[in-house]
Amino acid sequence: MRLMSKNNKKLRLAFMGTPEFSVPTLQSLLSFGHDIRAVYTQPPRPAGRGKKDKISPVHCLAELNGLTVKTPRSLKSDGEQQYFEELRLDAAIVVAYGLILPKAFLEAPRLGCINIHASILPRWRGAAPIQRAIMAGDKKTGITIMQMDQQLDTGPMFTRSEVEITDQTTGETLHQLLSNLGADIINTTLNGIDTGALEAIKQPLSGASYASKLSRDDGHIDWNKSALEIERLVRALYPWPGAWTEIDGSRIKIFETQVTTASEQISSPGETVDDNLTISCGQHCLRLLRLQKQGKKVMSATEYLNGNPISKGIKLS
Repeated sequence: MRLMSKNNKKLRLAFMGTPEFSVPTLQSLLSFGHDIRAVYTQPPRPAGRGKKDKISPVHCLAELNGLTVKTPRSLKSDGEQQYFEELRLDAAIVVAYGLILPKAFLEAPRLGCINIHASILPRWRGAAPIQRAIMAGDKKTGITIMQMDQQLDTGPMFTRSEVEITDQTTGETLHQLLSNLGADIINTTLNGIDTGALEAIKQPLSGASYASKLSRDDGHIDWNKSALEIERLVRALYPWPGAWTEIDGSRIKIFETQVTTASEQISSPGETVDDNLTISCGQHCLRLLRLQKQGKKVMSATEYLNGNPISKGIKLS
């Protein structure tokens, strides 16, 4: 994390975020000494086998630091808007919050609402920019810190910071990298906004794309796609929601694969081309390296085949 001079002003802030991705930024703001007047996060949700209500990761950190926590299901009521206005904020920092901010919220803080978004805007506006970037085969992505407006991720930008996407990058590793990057640059950016050293610039008119929200169905492997596309899907959706297929009627999650140009590739995508879990795809083949049968532990392909032998010519879903 970058150190800042003692002359940097401590601001009166609200923080709005929910998942683990948001936690490092809140911690960074607290470590710097900003006055966090309220933390907004999603209400507790049923989780686990017992379906007991569980507070969000941001809620947990806020409570540990004795902060005021707000969990409204909507921000549209006059009461919620009045409360927010009466906080008399310098700014609100928004990181994967999960609710749309009404105009009254956007305009209440002196510096407005500042969003940390996990892509190089205008590419991958929307809910799942990390996974969509890997799935698309992008070579780079990053963090954009922007002024929020009433549309989705379209506001003018203060800062963009890029990172590389390699052929080893997974949804999990990129999530952590970008989460820490946002936390690393937020205080410097806030100082620049407050002093006027940073001026927001409009997003480019070209290159916009939308990263739609993920569901479990996004992980269902279509073997008609190329082996490279499927390999990227597996990496992008690790660990959630996970890429999956069906073998002998059982759903199998796939955690690691390897593209191969097996000479025995057969014409029908989704068929095994050997006895080692190498699958024919629309182009080239894909060898399954780590997988998990429903209700079982994650295992290597060798471990899986020891108890579930699969011969050449078996058709997957």
